[in-house]
Amino acid sequence: MTITSINPASGQELKAFPTLSKPEVMERIKAADDAYGKWRKTSYEQRKSILLAFASKLRKRKDEFATLITKEMGKRIEEARSEIEFCAEITEFYANGAESFLADEPMNVEGADAYIQYTPLGVLLGVMPWNFPFYQVVRFATPNIMAGNTILMKHARIVPQCAQAIQDLFDECGLPDGVYTNLFIPTEFVDPIIEDRRVRGVSLTGSEPAGAAVASTAGKNLKRSVLELGGNDAFVVLEDADPEHVLKMAVRGRMVNTGQSCVASKRFIVVEPMAKAFIEGLKKHFSEMKLGDPMDESTDVGPLSSEDAAKDLADKVQKSIDAGATVVLGGDRPDREGAYYHPTILTDITPEMPTYDTELFGPVASVYVVKDEEAAIELANDSSYGLGGSVYTKDVARGRRVAEQIDTGMVFLNQPTNSQAELPFGGIKNSGYGRELSHLGILEFVNKKLIHCGKGPRQ
Repeated sequence: MTITSINPASGQELKAFPTLSKPEVMERIKAADDAYGKWRKTSYEQRKSILLAFASKLRKRKDEFATLITKEMGKRIEEARSEIEFCAEITEFYANGAESFLADEPMNVEGADAYIQYTPLGVLLGVMPWNFPFYQVVRFATPNIMAGNTILMKHARIVPQCAQAIQDLFDECGLPDGVYTNLFIPTEFVDPIIEDRRVRGVSLTGSEPAGAAVASTAGKNLKRSVLELGGNDAFVVLEDADPEHVLKMAVRGRMVNTGQSCVASKRFIVVEPMAKAFIEGLKKHFSEMKLGDPMDESTDVGPLSSEDAAKDLADKVQKSIDAGATVVLGGDRPDREGAYYHPTILTDITPEMPTYDTELFGPVASVYVVKDEEAAIELANDSSYGLGGSVYTKDVARGRRVAEQIDTGMVFLNQPTNSQAELPFGGIKNSGYGRELSHLGILEFVNKKLIHCGKGPRQ
């Protein structure tokens, strides 16, 4: 079998990679386990020097890696450069902060000396998606490498060149063999890897069905897991919001990565006094966006990641239209080569329609009109997902009050959900569990070991 890289803007096949056999995968697991025995004993300074070199090379070769992302999964080149820069920031955050994050934590126990020691778990499996092909890997790998774990990585099938580039870069920076291992494998190999006694945990970013399958296997085998799954983020517009700012944020929130982001704004919940102007303004902005080659700096909307992705989005939108949703703009694919879909706005969506509680991965905005703040909160929470969300109002105290009532892992005021190395990232409900980024991200796959030394202070 082979894993093939295809340019979604043209349909051109770029490169193919052979998949590993089961015996070869077993060899990789053994190598990762052997490497763990040595890597866990290295100092923070040793690990830090390698990761800082990794971050430096990311920046120096930003254009090269960004071009690879753009050609392989269609991300606009400007956004691809930003992704690489963010990867460097995350790497530096953990390289510089890991020793502090994992320092022994004294316990305040009367008459005794006790502390928590943070130690690595062992070999970890990462199952990563295509939509941020460098960021998703770096977000998982760098904190765990700094913690002393070793990584097996199954990347998405449509971004094999990115997967190989990350492996090559770690190798160039002097990371010992087995500490990070890219696996070109079919999906059916994931369960046997999780089941292997040498593998101590798994992190998956992807779809809800994939997360349920991985969590089930991990649970049966008593393995720790972290899941970052889909999202259906609410973008709540209250009547005292700044109209111009709201529209600017709406376009940014919905169109990031051509709408292919778990934390993209997807459900625009607007109170009645703001609704008409918001819909008209959003239509104007969307209609002026230029579809085109993602390598062209002037392009506003690139292709979706694959032809299959474009067909899937078109099918979901059409089913809602057939069920009575109103098309304000778009609702179809352009007559051109590549996996493109027109920027689209849907209104009059009801709970019976497939788009009501389904993640639309593409440039489609679902707009809901509600009577007041209470109704906005109720609708925002009427979702099986709970990843992120945002609230728009000039009254910060009011915005904070509304944010505290929205059932998600993250809520932002007056800006769409976004990521920052220092801030925890993750969701609740069907959006998964666990946290990545921030100091919390490095604590997911470590043993929080209590050491009790009896009475008196430690010597």
